[in-house]
Amino acid sequence: MKQIADFKLVEKQDYSRSVLLRLRSEHPLPDIQPGQFVQVRIDGSPSTYLRRPISIHDVDLQRKEVSLLVQQVGEGTRRLASADKGDTINMVLPLGAGFTMPEKGEKCLLVGGGIGIAPLFYFAEVLNEKSIRPTLLLGGKTKTDLIRLVDYQQFGETFVTTEDGSLGEKGFVTMHSIWQRQSFDKIYVCGPKPMMKAVAKLAVEKDVWCEVSLENLMACGLGACLCCVEDTVDGHVCVCKEGPVFNTRRLKW
Repeated sequence: MKQIADFKLVEKQDYSRSVLLRLRSEHPLPDIQPGQFVQVRIDGSPSTYLRRPISIHDVDLQRKEVSLLVQQVGEGTRRLASADKGDTINMVLPLGAGFTMPEKGEKCLLVGGGIGIAPLFYFAEVLNEKSIRPTLLLGGKTKTDLIRLVDYQQFGETFVTTEDGSLGEKGFVTMHSIWQRQSFDKIYVCGPKPMMKAVAKLAVEKDVWCEVSLENLMACGLGACLCCVEDTVDGHVCVCKEGPVFNTRRLKW
């Protein structure tokens, strides 16, 4: 069930190019699945009259809190990142379809690139609650892109790549030695589209089931404006409504 509600910013942590916002509601939260997203209203800026889609980074149902990891890439996200503790932020949530839960006993690999690591945190947390310990492979251009790395490591064995070699293995996530050393039943990916396509190609080569979380431009978040359309084997679909998570075999990549 979708909810439109005001949230109070109760904690803010700044990173190099991103900010972690912990937001609390006065009302009980609806059921939220890993991989879903919110649409945030950006107040105080005439150039950002449309809500901004942000992946759900973490959820605490007991405390009625939702956390967002926001990368500052435009006026909307910069305005959101400039919010102060105690400010009110209005959100629509939860939106979209989340990740498919694996079966118990299946070996899962979670692959994140850049800010694409954001939705994998809550997913890994929920998997742990179901007694599933995933393997995580996180990549960035440099070590400062790997936000909250220690926190991710609590959920499962974690491997790292950086393009400049400042942390972990040098190169892209598809170049990590784990692909030669381990095999997996399911792969889940979020990050830049070229990275997701590369991982999807690897999954096809290894005949492994794979889901990706797309980050197409969105406006309404409800499938009405048609600006986030993706071409699939079933025709053109709205990512905000049928996704953002898709099995890669559905996508015309």
